[in-house]
Amino acid sequence: MGFLPLENILENEDMDIHTTFRVGGPARLMLLIDTPDQLIKTVRYLRLVEQDFFLLGNGSNLLVSDKGYDGIVIKLSGEFANISVNGTKITCGAAAQLSMVARTAADNSLTGMEFAAGIPGSVGGAMMMNAGAFGGDMSMITESVEVLSDTGEIMTLDNETMEFGYRTSVIRGSSYIVTGVTFSLTPGNRDEIIAVMNDISEKRRSKQPLEYPSAGSTFKRPEGYYAGKLIMDAGLRGFSIGGARVSDKHCGFVINQGYASAADIYDVICQVQERVKDRFDVDLEREVILLGDF
Repeated sequence: MGFLPLENILENEDMDIHTTFRVGGPARLMLLIDTPDQLIKTVRYLRLVEQDFFLLGNGSNLLVSDKGYDGIVIKLSGEFANISVNGTKITCGAAAQLSMVARTAADNSLTGMEFAAGIPGSVGGAMMMNAGAFGGDMSMITESVEVLSDTGEIMTLDNETMEFGYRTSVIRGSSYIVTGVTFSLTPGNRDEIIAVMNDISEKRRSKQPLEYPSAGSTFKRPEGYYAGKLIMDAGLRGFSIGGARVSDKHCGFVINQGYASAADIYDVICQVQERVKDRFDVDLEREVILLGDF
């Protein structure tokens, strides 16, 4: 892969530093991609040699096995972290942090993105899962999404084509790789925008266990229920295995108390699913993506 600098090719890269759970063994190979040209050539080559790869965002929705991942991980960086403002539009790369884009919107007196201020993911990941919180989500502010298709072409998808749904979009399960996004916002008052963002941040701190490593909400919201309440009503508040624990503050979060293994976290998730199913006959679907063998 002569089109990538050697310093961008990392062997046996520890994945615990690349996920918000702070657990996981090494990936056999991690490729840091700084430019669209590098991405196109890398993906074209990997597909030519029929080599699968995993696209890593901010690792905020990912649980990597303690054994690691015997494959290739692609992580966008460099130009893909850029953020630019043009009037009421913000254009950014897929590796830009959602919280940084929301802060940029506030600094430019643009409203509509306040809900995203505390979401820890990347823009690319947010597009895949239609990230949202506090009454807002990506479908409400996304004008267009630039993707690399399976034919190696850069395409632009509009909001409707993205097929946004609850924690999903056309990106999920497809071969599309998000490279950039344009958000369409509304002029507002900077002080009022920042006040709303500060209020949301305070609500997060008071209701969510932000002091511990986690992947945010561990489960999707089942139709007609709230995952956290089902887990609490099943008597699982504070339930723990090893260093993994159902948060006492918010039962929808499985947290790493600082000494958890990936296996501990996975076992807690499985136990929660099993007990909620037994008690309420409700299937809790993981939001967390698994990478490697469990």
